[in-house]
Amino acid sequence: MCGRVWWGGEVLADEEELFSAVDALLEQAVRDPLPEPAERKRLREAAGLTQDQVAGALQTRREAVGNWEAGRTEPRPPKRAAYARLLEGLAARFPAPGPAGNTSTASAGPTATPARETASQTTAPHTAPAPAAASRPAAAPASHTAPAPAAAPRPAATSRPASTSRRPGAKTATQGKTTAAVAVDPRFAHGPLAVIDVGTDRKVVAYCTGGLVLDVPAKSIPALVDWTLQEAKLGQPKLSGPGKDADPLLVLTESALERYGLPTTLTEEERLAGRLPEGHKVIKQLARAEWKLTKRGFGPWARIYRPAKGSERACVQLCIPSWHALDSRHWGTAAQLPPAELARVLGAYASRVMTPRGSTAVTGLELMTALHPPTRASAPHADGTRHSEHNPGSLGKDPVDPAPCEAPDGHPLLADLPRFHIRGPGEKLLEEAYDWARPMTDAECTLRHLVGIDVNMAFAAGANGLIVGLGAPTHVKAPVFDPKLPGSWLVDLSHVDLSRVKVGKDTWADLDAGLLPSPFTPKGERPDGPAWYATPTVAYAVELGYDVAPIEAYVRYDNGRYLDAWYQRLRDAYLATMADLGVDADLTPADFLAAMDGYQERDPQLATVVSAIKATVKGGLGKLRERPRGEGWRPGEPWRALARPTWRPDIRAAVISRTRINLHRKIVKHAAFTGQYPVAILSDCVVYAANGESPLDFLPYRDGKPLPGGFKLGVNPGLVKHEGTQTVLWGEGVREQFNAPELNLARYIKDGTVTDADNGE
Repeated sequence: MCGRVWWGGEVLADEEELFSAVDALLEQAVRDPLPEPAERKRLREAAGLTQDQVAGALQTRREAVGNWEAGRTEPRPPKRAAYARLLEGLAARFPAPGPAGNTSTASAGPTATPARETASQTTAPHTAPAPAAASRPAAAPASHTAPAPAAAPRPAATSRPASTSRRPGAKTATQGKTTAAVAVDPRFAHGPLAVIDVGTDRKVVAYCTGGLVLDVPAKSIPALVDWTLQEAKLGQPKLSGPGKDADPLLVLTESALERYGLPTTLTEEERLAGRLPEGHKVIKQLARAEWKLTKRGFGPWARIYRPAKGSERACVQLCIPSWHALDSRHWGTAAQLPPAELARVLGAYASRVMTPRGSTAVTGLELMTALHPPTRASAPHADGTRHSEHNPGSLGKDPVDPAPCEAPDGHPLLADLPRFHIRGPGEKLLEEAYDWARPMTDAECTLRHLVGIDVNMAFAAGANGLIVGLGAPTHVKAPVFDPKLPGSWLVDLSHVDLSRVKVGKDTWADLDAGLLPSPFTPKGERPDGPAWYATPTVAYAVELGYDVAPIEAYVRYDNGRYLDAWYQRLRDAYLATMADLGVDADLTPADFLAAMDGYQERDPQLATVVSAIKATVKGGLGKLRERPRGEGWRPGEPWRALARPTWRPDIRAAVISRTRINLHRKIVKHAAFTGQYPVAILSDCVVYAANGESPLDFLPYRDGKPLPGGFKLGVNPGLVKHEGTQTVLWGEGVREQFNAPELNLARYIKDGTVTDADNGE
């Protein structure tokens, strides 16, 4: 006998072979010991190496190196031996730092402290290490958790020369995939931003990311700007080849505002204007020092600059939380955090998304431009000079007019329409998110619960892989529909019958159309004639098995996947931060639900970063069709946003169209397989009636695998999480209370709170 047996189609090895494998494993473990994950990262940074460089030498991916340093995974042979050899060599050159209070410069990398400051650096007081984030629930294995950016404790006052730096404790954070690149760039050795505060010793200090604290010698705002550009080493490398480095960001606390002669709060008049009056003494100081302000003036997000000379930029941005720079809807209570903790929150966001350029909406839009700059340098001419040229794949530097059907009401293109004219579906492209509900059936009323599920980063997922127009539209009559051609199509989809739809290549399903929303309108009503639709909506009608015959269209032959890099950047930021909070992408459905339960309480600061990332997605897409914001605007006149090349309502419509269609596709698959239909839908939240309280009580999992093309639990964008559960009696009671049989229960499913003001929304 050979000693092998079969079990379920798998060969089991004999005893001797198993012992040999174990001996080899033990030998490997002794031969290739590896230091702790945090030490691996310290050694690499001390040597000034990036994760890309290590990955290239070991012939692996950068993400793998990041996972090794975070403790998520371990290298396997033969890479393990090579990695151990590298770390051993680095450890000999860069020994571990001494105890706190006598930290060597190697502990934070070769660029942590500027060489000119080393001689005057003083000993930092001993401080206790920052408390770690609360551990994840037992359902989520701790070995998958990446260390979250740690908050640096505020040091006690010390006597020291001006313009010195100090670190209260060793840097323990991994602040996203871009951190290594920022840390080794000598121009931005101290990170993307700093929180300026006045200590108990009345000295001005700058709290940077990673626990670094700098003394600030500046006595005025102009001097502070000079210090930032000449000595602070703040900023962030560009996100794409033709792009520009991010300007340093200074966050001014209330004590810093008082020190520099600025009000801690704005008056009502200043708040409405969004800026200080032109005659303010600080603005006069800047003018005397030949610094300029952008058109937004000196407001919550002020930009102070001098005209660029060649490729050299001289610009500093200010963020003033007490002037409501950080919207509490997206940043929570970040404005009230101590300086070191605020630096941690904003630093984590900056390293994973980008340095904030204003509100989350403004930053979302600026991220698109940073990843696809409008111009690039040309190839060198015969004399070696270059010129600026269009950067392929970008929106260019000049704005383009939308198609008339894409223009919102009041746009100059519609100036000739009669006053008070209301455009219908045949005149106006109306691609919006769902707001639909229906009465429950008798069978659903016999069930016990209403369970809401919510699509993670739904609009980001809708942007992934989407082909959008890059240039101006072309008007065509009676076109043949092309699902790969972005544009707006006037077509009659009233013939699409949801009672029989195609759910596979050769598979049709019979459904109860009365229990389903139409995929073609935000309110879920079946269209009654020709209407304007974005390409994804018309393509879905074809996918359901029906012919389409467009009457006319505005198409964009110059197109591309403009939002792919934007989606990937935000997806990575979201997943990395959720992993820090204990919610990984590889959890089982049950473990995922357990990990999501109370994840925000494990580290409220990182939960704030998650909220800001989500707001960056929605706000950035909303900015693509920004409406007039006062300024004396009248219908038919242009408004400021129209001057941007990123004012593109067609791109916004395409993303929303695809997001709504993605959701409807899952609903149809689920109905065809289970016979269950949604009770209510609001944007990316769907409510089903079920006998249990968990999504697992109605989502069709088999052997841990979800329905193909249906809903799947998970943290990745496009997958779903549990939004909330209420009883069926609660739902019927709310509708009866407001005498609204079709009240949208998805709006209240999270906590069950309904107010009188919500009635009829």
